[in-house]
Amino acid sequence: MQGEDCKERAEMKEKIFHILKDFMTRVTMLDKLGTAGSRLLSGFQQGLEFLRRPPINTESELIRNIIKSNETKRIKFYIEASCTNSYDIVQNSSKLPVCLLGLRDHLSRAKTILNDMETFLKDLAGAAQMSGGCLSPVLNCDSTGPLNQQSSDQLMDHPHAGVEESKMMDCATIMGIIYRMLKQDYLMQERIISSVNLKTSSGELESFCMMWSLRPFVNDEILRQAWGLIC
Repeated sequence: MQGEDCKERAEMKEKIFHILKDFMTRVTMLDKLGTAGSRLLSGFQQGLEFLRRPPINTESELIRNIIKSNETKRIKFYIEASCTNSYDIVQNSSKLPVCLLGLRDHLSRAKTILNDMETFLKDLAGAAQMSGGCLSPVLNCDSTGPLNQQSSDQLMDHPHAGVEESKMMDCATIMGIIYRMLKQDYLMQERIISSVNLKTSSGELESFCMMWSLRPFVNDEILRQAWGLIC
């Protein structure tokens, strides 16, 4: 009988390990997707700022002297065209809808990955229920409120649980916290993308790019702890 219990625990441990590993694979996928999304947002910013670039200030005496001393038909035409050429205008104008389309596709792909992660959380909860555990408090997928100290403190040891139960709680807790972090990051990206258009101010675009890159809801230390559980 004891041998069967040991076998069940070993199988449960292996199942939890694979669930966490698949979960963290999706974390990596989201990270790469976020980097690509950041490039798209920056590309939109650069393209729009190029088209908004003001014409050269020909009222400046210094500028007038430079133009006069180097004046050719080509320079004159270039200045009349606000120091841009048709090729650059076409390239940057074409870039804007491509970047916006790419950002919308980013949201769709990120949502699919988050759905996979939620499924893994439910799989873990089901596995725990079969073993007599109850992990529902730490696997609350519906919570999108800010992560607080209590959430992080859940990663502490569980003094009243056995070794295997404690490891299960660690996996469940850290997966729940990471899911919430990444969902908040996704919601931030969703708000940014829904706000970006041709009328978005330069200051807003700069802030959007900065917030996207900073990922303020993601705690890298918690991610390192999660990788430590499967390494």
